[in-house]
Amino acid sequence: MAELLLDPAIRLWVFWPIVVITFLVGIVRHYISLLLASQKKVELQQLQDSQVMIRARLLRENGKYLTRQSFQMRRHYFNNEETGYFKTQKRAAVTQNPMTDPSMMTDMLKGNVTNVLPMILIGGWINWMFSGFVTTKVPFPLTLRFKPMLQRGVELQSLDAAWVSSASWYFLNVFGLRSIYTLVLGENNAADQSRHIQEQMSGAAMAMPLDPKAAFKAEWEALEILDHQWALSGVEQELTGATPTPDSLYHQSKQQLDN
Repeated sequence: MAELLLDPAIRLWVFWPIVVITFLVGIVRHYISLLLASQKKVELQQLQDSQVMIRARLLRENGKYLTRQSFQMRRHYFNNEETGYFKTQKRAAVTQNPMTDPSMMTDMLKGNVTNVLPMILIGGWINWMFSGFVTTKVPFPLTLRFKPMLQRGVELQSLDAAWVSSASWYFLNVFGLRSIYTLVLGENNAADQSRHIQEQMSGAAMAMPLDPKAAFKAEWEALEILDHQWALSGVEQELTGATPTPDSLYHQSKQQLDN
C-alpha cells in the first residue's frame, strides 16, 4: 500500500487551529471557573473533630517516641471514661443525603457549565468544521484496536491505525495540554479537564459524610489496646557504644517503673 502524504496546508488550517482553540478554551474555562467559584462554608465542629482524629492517629503511630508518662497523659485526654474527648463528645449520626444540599447541587451545575458544556459544544463544532481531515500520524505502529479512538470521523478500513483524525486530535489536546496549563496557570488550575473528571469519579465516594460517633469509637478502641513500647530506651548506650553497668541498668529500670 502506498504511503499517505498530507497536504502541508492541513498543518496551518487544521492541525494548529485545533491546538490553539483547545488551549484558549481551557484558559477561558479557568477564569470563568474562578468567577463562578463560591466560598465553601467550614463547619467548625467538623473541623475540630477532624483535627482531633488526626492527633489521635499521630499519637498511635508516633507514641513510641514519647515516654510512658507522656503517652499516658495524652491517651488519658482522649480515652478517659469520665473526661476523655472520645467519651464526652457526643455526635449524632449523619443521615442527611448530601445530594439534597442546594449548595452542592449548585456547585455541580457550575462544574457542568464550565467543563462539560464547553467540551461538548467545541467538540461538536470542531467535528463539523474540520470533519474528514487526517491531521497527523503517531511515530510508532499501532494495532487496529486503536482505529475507533484515533480515527473518529474517518471511516477508512485501509487507513493505517497510526493516523489521527481531526476529531480525535481535539480530544487528545483536551487531555494532553495539562502540562501547558500547569506552566501557564499554575498548579490546581480549572483548565485541566482530566483533573475535573477525576474529581467527578471520586466525588461519589467523598460525598457521604463520616459518622463521628463510629469514628470516635473506632479510634478509642485503637488507642485503648495500644501497648506502649518506648523506642528510645537505652539510646545513650547505643550512641556512645558503652557497655551498660549494673548501676545504669538499675537506674534505667527504676526510671521506666516510675514512668
